[in-house]
Amino acid sequence: MDLHYETRGEGSPLVLIHSPGVDSREWQGMMPKLASRCRVISYDLRGMGGSPSPQAPVNPVKDLHDLLEHLNLKSCSLAGHSMGGQLATEFALTYPDKVDKLILLAPSLTGFPYSEEFTGWMERINSLAPDVSRMLELSLSGPIYRVVMESPYRELLVHMHRDYLTKVFTEWKSFEVIWPEPPAMERLEALKADTLFIHGTVEWADMNRVAEQFRRVPSVSFREIEGADHMLTLTHADRVTDHMLEHLG
Repeated sequence: MDLHYETRGEGSPLVLIHSPGVDSREWQGMMPKLASRCRVISYDLRGMGGSPSPQAPVNPVKDLHDLLEHLNLKSCSLAGHSMGGQLATEFALTYPDKVDKLILLAPSLTGFPYSEEFTGWMERINSLAPDVSRMLELSLSGPIYRVVMESPYRELLVHMHRDYLTKVFTEWKSFEVIWPEPPAMERLEALKADTLFIHGTVEWADMNRVAEQFRRVPSVSFREIEGADHMLTLTHADRVTDHMLEHLG
């Protein structure tokens, strides 16, 4: 197993999947309380944090499957943030018997038609490549980071984001990501795991539209955190952790 991961605590296994643009350090405020109740495994996605950079197309679902095989876990609960939530959803649809409970934190969703406001913002960021400083400035000035950038976690987020962008332009040899087909949005009714969807109120309007897609699934419950932006794992770690532990039982 070449992915970097850490394990803390004892009990039922819970795998944490971080957001893109950062790494597993985003869980640092949540880890102690989670590890007091669960065996928590946090890992860095390929190309991020301490994991090796992609030299060929990346298959995140396969990487997660290989990690669980390496840890001899027949099943576990998954908690994923942003694209980590997208990955958790795809994994739960692909391997339903391997997922006990599912927690989605402001997740993205394959097949979802994102707004021009969001896609235009992403295009403007990418147009600045490979100027890491300018990309960083535009990215973190986005409305979904308004709360965290005025919080004590600002420097941590900037540091993680800079590390990520630097790694992308100095180490990555492939930018292709392989996701299962058809897209998850077309298969959400097949989601079997008991699922919790958490998001903040300081978000793109797209997040509410993604949540509406998940309302098609009876096994999904929802929690909204007032005043939290996309980095709710940093600024509202205690509230998010409490909701997660309540869901895990």
